[in-house]
Amino acid sequence: MDELALSLDTVWMLLAAMLVFWMQPGFALCEAGFTRGKNTANILMKNFVDFMFGSLLFYFVGFGFMFGSEGSGFIGAPNWGDLSFYKGGLPVEGFLIFETVFCATSATIVSGAMAERTKFSMYLVYSAVISLFIYPIEGHWTWGGGWLCNDAADSFMMRHFGEVFHDFAGSAIVHSVGGVLALIGAIVLGPRRGKYGKDGKSRAIPGHNLTLASLGVFILWLGWFGFNPGSQLAASGEVNRVAISHVFLTTNLAAVAGGTATLFLTWMKYGKPSLSLTLNGVLAGLVGITAGCDLVSPLGAVIIGLICGIVLVYAIEFIDHRLHIDDPVGASSVHGVCGILGTLLTGLLSTSSGLLYGHGWSLLGAQSFGILVIDLWAAGCGILLFYGIKKLHGIRVDARIEDEGLDVYEHGESCYN
Repeated sequence: MDELALSLDTVWMLLAAMLVFWMQPGFALCEAGFTRGKNTANILMKNFVDFMFGSLLFYFVGFGFMFGSEGSGFIGAPNWGDLSFYKGGLPVEGFLIFETVFCATSATIVSGAMAERTKFSMYLVYSAVISLFIYPIEGHWTWGGGWLCNDAADSFMMRHFGEVFHDFAGSAIVHSVGGVLALIGAIVLGPRRGKYGKDGKSRAIPGHNLTLASLGVFILWLGWFGFNPGSQLAASGEVNRVAISHVFLTTNLAAVAGGTATLFLTWMKYGKPSLSLTLNGVLAGLVGITAGCDLVSPLGAVIIGLICGIVLVYAIEFIDHRLHIDDPVGASSVHGVCGILGTLLTGLLSTSSGLLYGHGWSLLGAQSFGILVIDLWAAGCGILLFYGIKKLHGIRVDARIEDEGLDVYEHGESCYN
């Protein structure tokens, strides 16, 4: 029976990894659809690069940084392609693949906010740094058994908050980190040419294909059923069966609530229900539920989705119209703002430890501290990385290339001939 249970758990983990990998084409199509046709080959290439570079770098070094040294200290020991250090219960090769697809997701988020104006050569650099260094280190603090999630009585979090930081599938660890890096990257790059007029008003630059964007969101939605339930890493036994079923339900309810909230808000606010914003509303709900999908009730999942779907609209407006930061796909709002929001809402709506269920401030305090530390790490690294690239080599393409499209100049080919 133990062998059968291990086999079932392994197959479930690998199936979930396949679903999370399937999110890569989801991101690619979503980003391509929300931007102009002249840059589509560039965008698709970047999404391939994220997974290709991320897989190699995470296998050789990043996996050790994240899970080495038995979860102690600031960073694990690099593994240099040797997987023998890992002592978990599931096959290390399968666990490596599962963690690799999460790493690639974090790197891919940044691509959308910096689309249509970034040098491809410099994209390779920052994609590699995220997969090699930025993501594995904060992952070590959390999923690597590090100081933010160490539940020993004398650990830092237990001594100061009485609870450890909880992020079941990555609202903070994956999405908010990607969102913060996306925001910093967009600031360093500056807006696309023609985005803001002399009067300072934002001008819409419509994407070339909402059909692609819609298909991308449906693919991401499907992939999230591996992203969240798969993070249970087991399917055998009654506890795991109930857990993954519960997470499936909360994940879907948050998605539909997020999309519904955005649909009706845009209808009331702009006079028409916006498809492009509703697509992002679905993603906002999915990002928000990812931290606490195992701890909140179905009703709590609906509440998280509704809040994220509403906040998303105002976050996109604020970043674009007030801050004048050009984020073509809304990545900093969807993944950054809603990743932070979902992490904090877990501290309120967890049925076992949440403030609104009468369990005090401990979990909310742990969530607030954890998201602050993780995103300060991402912001600090992002500032050093993007400003360093800009200073040393330049990060933005020439004006002529931006006007005529990156496809031909950067890759010598076009998606639409």
